[in-house]
Amino acid sequence: GFLNHEFKLLKQGLKPLNRYCEIIDTLQMARQKHPGQRNSLDALCKRYQVDSSARDLHGALLDARLLGLVYLAMTGGQTSLFAEEDIDLVDRSDASSNEKTTPAKQYNVKVIRATNEETKSHEDYLARMQEKNGGACVWETEK
Repeated sequence: GFLNHEFKLLKQGLKPLNRYCEIIDTLQMARQKHPGQRNSLDALCKRYQVDSSARDLHGALLDARLLGLVYLAMTGGQTSLFAEEDIDLVDRSDASSNEKTTPAKQYNVKVIRATNEETKSHEDYLARMQEKNGGACVWETEK
């Protein structure tokens, strides 16, 4: 809903997101699997024994990773997200794959890139954060 609203604001005639890619509503999936139970990310992590101890505050990157692990646990997919030797395909036979998608290239989507000054400011911010927290950001260590 949120992304579709943002697409409408672009006034580019973009179709709903599910016309470009497959959308899986994990909250709806959790409600079907566990009716009447709490299905927040914290509750799902506890239910599926996904370690969320690093989640002090809401953070989009960490929450996305946790939700990915919860999704894999809910669907019986791979249990190790990054292990090369544990690559299983998730069965998506229930997904509506017969919908035609529209190539995003046909729309005039404005791409805004950071200026050199903005990039430098961001790098300085990350350096201060690293210094304050005593360690590199996760994405900096996985290069």
